[in-house]
Amino acid sequence: MNRAVSAGPRAIPASGHQLRLTGVHFDAVRIEGVRGERVAARLIEDADGDAGPVVCEAAGFRWMYFLLAPREVRRHNWPLGVQQFGGRGTRSVTYIGIPALDGNTWPLRWSSEPTVTAPFVEAGRLLAVL
Repeated sequence: MNRAVSAGPRAIPASGHQLRLTGVHFDAVRIEGVRGERVAARLIEDADGDAGPVVCEAAGFRWMYFLLAPREVRRHNWPLGVQQFGGRGTRSVTYIGIPALDGNTWPLRWSSEPTVTAPFVEAGRLLAVL
């Protein structure tokens, strides 16, 4: 896999994990538990393993975070159960945990890493899977 720090060197930490503000380096769509895992698996399969960045939370509600290009989340109508973060016009500030590409990043991990060819999850492809 051809790795890339495509969302900018500050978006992906060198080690561990760090919080990043949505709407700056990326927007995010969050789906809970088994539904999120199934969506991620199908998205990755449909994209032949190059789906763009998807972060998995291994503890708690097992959220799946699909990282979209900045200002992309507001351009689409998302189904019920899909939470949106980022874009202008939101009344709240949201931070998403982003893991490093290597090393101990628990409780976060990459289900699909960003690459040169897929620096972000394509919103249309994600909507088609949903």
